[in-house]
Amino acid sequence: MSDNATRSGAGNDDPRGGHRLAVVGAGVMGTGITTLALGRGIDVILVDVSEDILAKARAAATGQLRLARMMGKLPREGATGELVTTTRIEDVTEATAVVEAVTELAPLKAKVLAEVSAVVAPGTLLISNTSAVPIDEQADSVARPEDLVGIHFMNPPYLIQTSELIRGPRSGAAAVAAAQALLDALGQRGVVVGDGPGFVINRILQRMINEAARIVADGVADPASVDAAFEGCLGHTTGPLATADLIGLDNVVDSLRVLHERTGDAGYEPCALLLEKVAAGDFGRKTGRGFFEHGGSTS
Repeated sequence: MSDNATRSGAGNDDPRGGHRLAVVGAGVMGTGITTLALGRGIDVILVDVSEDILAKARAAATGQLRLARMMGKLPREGATGELVTTTRIEDVTEATAVVEAVTELAPLKAKVLAEVSAVVAPGTLLISNTSAVPIDEQADSVARPEDLVGIHFMNPPYLIQTSELIRGPRSGAAAVAAAQALLDALGQRGVVVGDGPGFVINRILQRMINEAARIVADGVADPASVDAAFEGCLGHTTGPLATADLIGLDNVVDSLRVLHERTGDAGYEPCALLLEKVAAGDFGRKTGRGFFEHGGSTS
């Protein structure tokens, strides 16, 4: 480990089954995946471009871990994984699995995966935490496509205990089995799905969010009414627009663009209201305002 890597936390007895996880990208999802792993006693190397970002992620993970344990979503007893933060991609070489968790921009994901692939040993599990970009498209960027799978963790992953495990056309059986083993260690149920833009969840969800935003823009219903209808009539725990605020409207737009570009389906073209909110900096929960104010009233 390089001298500029920063350690925090402490591992105790080792229930981790030999897993050493690296996460590249300390944003919302990268931090959430880190929290999940630490809470399950798995050591994490968290990588990002600046020490300031990493310091914020470390503080956020501490708070998230406390919340998840209070809610009974992570074990209250037992070991907590050790967290190491670094700005050097070379520091992931000792990991048994590496999760790419950067923004949903295909060129950036490709760049990160190529850099990781160049420094890890053959057979190291490579995971793209993507919500929409096909795994086989990303496989072109790595030295060994058979080592790459996708895992679409839900947000927040330390509270939602099911994820999509995407098996690309070139994903090897060993990589899929290793990913299942990692998900088991993380306390996650991995639902294996095939490859394609948006996979299962976002192929359906992002279109639903887009249409819900169009309904608001057309004046048919306000955000609270749209979500109330989904919750009361369909039994959804959270409506599509509150879900969009949780995901981040900027991330929703990025995912819609990926889907629109790769399918040509006009239903995925981000609607004007979503674009206006993103342009205004109203991304949802992380900025305090999206379709709803932070306190839950409609915008």
